[in-house]
Amino acid sequence: MSTGSDATSTGSAAHDGAAGPLAIAAVQCDIVWEDRSANLERLAVKVEAASDSGARLVLLPEMFATGFSMATDVVAEGPSARTATFLRGQAAARGIWIGGSFACRLADTDRPVNRFLLAGPGGEEISYDKVHPFSYGGEDEHYSAGRSVVTAEIDGVRITPFICYDLRFADWFWNAATATDCYVVVASWPAARQPHWRALLAARAIENQAYVVGVNRVGSGGGVAYAGGSVVVEPFGEVAAEAGSAEELLFASIDPGRVADVRGRYPFLADR
Repeated sequence: MSTGSDATSTGSAAHDGAAGPLAIAAVQCDIVWEDRSANLERLAVKVEAASDSGARLVLLPEMFATGFSMATDVVAEGPSARTATFLRGQAAARGIWIGGSFACRLADTDRPVNRFLLAGPGGEEISYDKVHPFSYGGEDEHYSAGRSVVTAEIDGVRITPFICYDLRFADWFWNAATATDCYVVVASWPAARQPHWRALLAARAIENQAYVVGVNRVGSGGGVAYAGGSVVVEPFGEVAAEAGSAEELLFASIDPGRVADVRGRYPFLADR
């Protein structure tokens, strides 16, 4: 069993829940295959709509600028190149937090990483590199694996991001549980295994007594079909919001008080 977590913030299983709810928006969208310009142009409109509707945190799917491509010579870019600049610019211009993953080429690795970048309105920045490249699809042959989990705090809500295939590895979620109010899973999860997506997101929420926000794409790319199904699951397993199979903005509130209440009434984490 793989283990490890280097969370940037810590806390007890029963977080005090002093913060109020955090308004989030999951952008479920199609992605034009390997066309960064087209995708960023389309997403700017969607991010504006999400922000205008009151979202404080806006979440985009895995590799939102290019699609889940193994052609790293085409899609990979530096940590300060166009996709990262887009996220930073949207955060600053709209006064929001925004995150999604992209193929990021680093100076100290021979292969790029699949990086989730979370940008804040005041220039804050947190990055997480996908720990589990999708070997079934050859991702491990083209991308380097990340090594640790990170947790960011947004308006008092503790957010731990993961990327797609990570969802299958429950121990990594467990290790971050006491420092997490909400897990975010951005994905390019294929339609062929859509029931797994829904079941695993619910399982991660119930077993860790935390919110889980799954953000998936729709459409097709690289010969793979995607069925969306973005969802927000609450700490006791209830579905707070769920998208269909078309492009959609999915809205929900993440309440750390709800996490504290569930963990206080049912202190299951202490028995691990």
